[in-house]
Amino acid sequence: MKLRKATAASAIALALAVSVTACGGGKKNDDSSGGGKKITVGIKFDQPGIGQKTPQGYSGFDVDVATYVAKKLGYSADQIEWKESKSADRETMLQRGDVDFIVASYSITPERQQKVDFAGPYLLAHQDVLIRADENTIKSPSDLNKKKLCSVTGSTSAQNVHDKLAPKAQLRQYPTYSACLTGLQSKAIDALTTDDSILAGYAAQSQFKGKFKLGGLKMTNENYGIGVKKGSDLKAKINKALEAMVSDGSWKTAVEKNFGPADYKNEPAPKIGDIKS
Repeated sequence: MKLRKATAASAIALALAVSVTACGGGKKNDDSSGGGKKITVGIKFDQPGIGQKTPQGYSGFDVDVATYVAKKLGYSADQIEWKESKSADRETMLQRGDVDFIVASYSITPERQQKVDFAGPYLLAHQDVLIRADENTIKSPSDLNKKKLCSVTGSTSAQNVHDKLAPKAQLRQYPTYSACLTGLQSKAIDALTTDDSILAGYAAQSQFKGKFKLGGLKMTNENYGIGVKKGSDLKAKINKALEAMVSDGSWKTAVEKNFGPADYKNEPAPKIGDIKS
C-alpha cells in the first residue's frame, strides 16, 4: 500500500514538473519588445510643454529629449517605460535604481550634485513671470511690488521674488499652476512665477493661446540636466546624445514644437558642462 502511494506521488510530481517547465519556457520567450530590452525614464506627468501624461500618451520637451537620448542608447520609443518623477522624489529614485535616468525640469545645483550625477545641461531656463497679454506695467522685478504674485503651494519661486527682488509683492499660493492661470485670467492675481520654460508650456495650451505672455525678467538661471545615478557610465553616453540632438537640429525642432505657441524666447542650446550661475 505504501509502495503504491509512493509511486502515485512520484508520478504526480513528475507530471507537475513537466507542466511547470513547459509553462516557464513559454513565458520566458513571451516578450512584446522582441528581446526584453527596456529602459526606465523619469519625467514629470503634470507639466504641459515639459512632461505630461495624457490619454494619448506622453508629450513635452523633456519627453522629446528623453526619447531622442534613449534612441541613441539603443532603445526604441516602445521600449521606454515612463515613471513619474515628482520633484521631491528624484534623487531617491536615482539612488534606489527605480529609473535609469531622469529628464524632469531638473535644475543642476551643487546640493543635488552631491547625491546624483548630471548629464548636460540641455536647456537654460530662467525664473520669470507669466502675465496677461494686455499687461504693460510689469517690466522689471521691482514692478511686482504691490502686485498679487502667484505660485503653487510648496514652491519657493514666489517667496524668492518677495525676499530678494520685490519685498512688497503680495504672495498668493494656489494648489496647482492651472489654478494660478485661472486666477490670472480672472484678474484675481497679477502674475504667476516659476521657470520660464514651465510657464511657456502652460501658456502654449490651446485654451490659453493669445491670453498670456512671458515677462522676460530672467530672475535666475536654471540649468536643466539629465539626472543619473552617482558614478553611472550613462552620463558620458547621454552627453554625446545631447550633442547629436543639437547638431542635427532635433533640439531646435523640439523647442519650437513645445514652446513656440507661447512665443518663448529660449536661450541657445547650452554646451555640455557649461552651467550658468
